[in-house]
Amino acid sequence: MQDPAQGPVVVDTNVLIGGLPTANGPGTLAPILAGMLDGSIAFLVSDALLSEYRAVLLRPSLLARLRLQPADVLSLVERLAGCGIAMQPVPAPPAPDPGDQLLWELLAACPAARLLTRDRLLLRKGRMRQRVLLPEAFDLTSARVA
Repeated sequence: MQDPAQGPVVVDTNVLIGGLPTANGPGTLAPILAGMLDGSIAFLVSDALLSEYRAVLLRPSLLARLRLQPADVLSLVERLAGCGIAMQPVPAPPAPDPGDQLLWELLAACPAARLLTRDRLLLRKGRMRQRVLLPEAFDLTSARVA
């Protein structure tokens, strides 16, 4: 069973992208994406976050770089929706970047949750920065659900 002190995570889109394979091989954050998809990492999703995943991954430049087809993206987002813990966001203090308010609202909805991101602004500023981690600092072993 997952360590309750660990809590679920909110996965920023930049971490999701880092988990996808590229022409050079597996993404550097592939273990996080694999854990999300196999159910061994508890993570939160909302309609807004799933929409962001979809919109960003469907950008033509990213599709080309990752060698994905739109159908691949839609399938991946559907799988993430099915594996994640659906959470209704709640009002939260302003995020350092207004475009990331959806992440702050998910964190506010689940006090035990932490955000995995490579966004330096989110890592350095804001009231919830103590709950924000670089994905490389995330302890995969204690995050796994048995």
